[in-house]
Amino acid sequence: MTDRPALEEEAELHRTEVLVSTVLRVGVLVSAALVAVGLVIHLARGGTDPKVFAHFTRVPFDLEHLGTMVHGIAHLRGRSIVQLGLLVLIATPVVRVAMSVGVFVRERDGTYIVITLLVLGALLFSLTASLR
Repeated sequence: MTDRPALEEEAELHRTEVLVSTVLRVGVLVSAALVAVGLVIHLARGGTDPKVFAHFTRVPFDLEHLGTMVHGIAHLRGRSIVQLGLLVLIATPVVRVAMSVGVFVRERDGTYIVITLLVLGALLFSLTASLR
């Protein structure tokens, strides 16, 4: 005789693992696609000018703020689309950690809830602190 609740729990765990791996895979693929499309647009519009790296230059204003990045994406500016791809890549593991919190809450695993929330807090703090 098989233990039905144990089998259902194992099936649920497997579905969760598949979902998490799918989120990671899709995040990386979407990021790569956005970077590739942005690069093609940037190069197609004459973005081949040589850069001089002897002197430091600031990031262009249109790439420095989220609002101007969104404006650039709306106008199909290649560098803004590449930046969006990089933001998706950065956000992918953050989403994965946030999903893990939900998994541990459902499993009522207090230790891992606390640890995962600390990791999520550290990630979000580092991301928001870098915006200042």
